[in-house]
Amino acid sequence: MSLHRSLKTKPSGLNQHRNVLKRSERVELLSEKGEFDMESDSPIGLVKVGNRAVVTKKPKKEATEDGEATEATDAAE
Repeated sequence: MSLHRSLKTKPSGLNQHRNVLKRSERVELLSEKGEFDMESDSPIGLVKVGNRAVVTKKPKKEATEDGEATEATDAAE
């Protein structure tokens, strides 16, 4: 029996952004922020931690007279 194509994972599938973090990842993130102390705080019942992906837009390319595309910068405007 074959595996459906939607269930196959690519090598890059392991590195995709996840909104839900594992407990160890939440503890690490909270301890970096100073909201969790490894010595005195319990890892059970942690607060929710938002993990948003930041998407940046690519700069628009302008066509020059000779037909080559160049990147537009704020200084040129």
